[in-house]
Amino acid sequence: MYTIFTMLKMISVNHRHISNAQVVVTDEAGKPNGLLTDLLRDVINSINIFVDINETYSAAELVAAISDHTPLPDEVLEEYRKILEQEISGVNFATRKGQIELIIER
Repeated sequence: MYTIFTMLKMISVNHRHISNAQVVVTDEAGKPNGLLTDLLRDVINSINIFVDINETYSAAELVAAISDHTPLPDEVLEEYRKILEQEISGVNFATRKGQIELIIER
């Protein structure tokens, strides 16, 4: 199984890391999960500002790198780790919306 972390490492748009507005977490039917999407977008924003994801090899290592560059509390960093380690069952490219949907099972 792939995780959100592995997908973030693999997916690029125009040879650049994806922006936070391009990603949505959905279920198998395509219904967005707003809470997880907001959390993931926050993580992506932190990555794009503070860390080079290509220099990390695990979700824990990425969270540690974010921790080194931000004053985020441990509770927030733990939530970052959880979303990054979330298993996904697939990826859908919603071209009309201009979004990448990371599909999680419920």
